[in-house]
Amino acid sequence: MNWNTLSSVEQLEAIKSASYQQPQVIFKHSTRCSISSMILNRLERSDAPENIRFHYLDLLAHRPLSNQIAEDFSVYHESPQVLLIKNGECIYDESHQGIRMEELAEQAL
Repeated sequence: MNWNTLSSVEQLEAIKSASYQQPQVIFKHSTRCSISSMILNRLERSDAPENIRFHYLDLLAHRPLSNQIAEDFSVYHESPQVLLIKNGECIYDESHQGIRMEELAEQAL
């Protein structure tokens, strides 16, 4: 798994722009949550599709950015949470045990 660390609003804008050429996934991770750590581990053990770019957000360190993501994409904040961004919009989001690489790959098609 090749994570791109997300830590600024400028990067969020770049993700939106890049999503017109390639699907983008944002993984919102709480470093204090055992479920979030388990899901991170599950994702890292999975085969990541080459056509998707993956971004990692430590939401405890960057809570304002996490709030901005929820606002920009009109999703309810959860942790852990994945958002699949395509053509500038969130076309899929999932949280907790529902986060699966296979589902992200299928939704990105």
